[in-house]
Amino acid sequence: MFKIYKHFLDGTPEYLARYYWWAYLWSKSAWFFDHQPIINAILFGQYNKLMQQTMIALAKTDHSRVLQLTCVYGKLTPNLIQAIHPTPLHITDVAPVQLTLAASKTTSNKELLCTRMNAESLGYQDDSFTTTVLFFLLHELPTDARANALSEAIRTISDGGTLLITEYAELPKSHFLYWFYLTRWLITKFEPFLDGFWHENLTEKLNEHAAKHGKQVALISHTDISSKFYRVTAYKITKQVL
Repeated sequence: MFKIYKHFLDGTPEYLARYYWWAYLWSKSAWFFDHQPIINAILFGQYNKLMQQTMIALAKTDHSRVLQLTCVYGKLTPNLIQAIHPTPLHITDVAPVQLTLAASKTTSNKELLCTRMNAESLGYQDDSFTTTVLFFLLHELPTDARANALSEAIRTISDGGTLLITEYAELPKSHFLYWFYLTRWLITKFEPFLDGFWHENLTEKLNEHAAKHGKQVALISHTDISSKFYRVTAYKITKQVL
């Protein structure tokens, strides 16, 4: 029997179509979820705080060439564009509907440079960007895809550049939203790869991937949000010292 997700497989990773077609690939859902009250509710009322802390961290980075790795709902992209103006923001995503939505939030096609790419296999050259922003991407990727995306992000960041990650925190055992069974069940029902991400040490993983590219990762800043349920973390990427 034909499954709905197969309709969205054109150039889209199987896991994305299978588990997230209803959230990111269907044009009607893109319209629905891009309303600020909706995205804020999904993040349990923390969207504005997460975005504000992301922008604070961004302000301390080199804006010469900034990449937003995959599109996101809400006001983040317009805020990034404003923050780095007049330098254009690079943005890439594997879903055309998301790129169209992101482009609709600009006032000029010179502000946003859109490309369609898979985060696991970027077409950019090594050391292309001074800052790369990952906003709630990693927890939506299976383990192997997450590893590939992190490796590609590091590969394309120049020496002394910044990787800025806004995400769920590591396993929040003491947080109400985690230890209360119903909310944990609900979250992991809609985010099937989150549990795996919760159990990873992000800094260790980043250094493992950085070593493959002759680079190393150092923590610049870290901010816990909502009693350590979310985090905003910035890392400096540099060449390994032999």
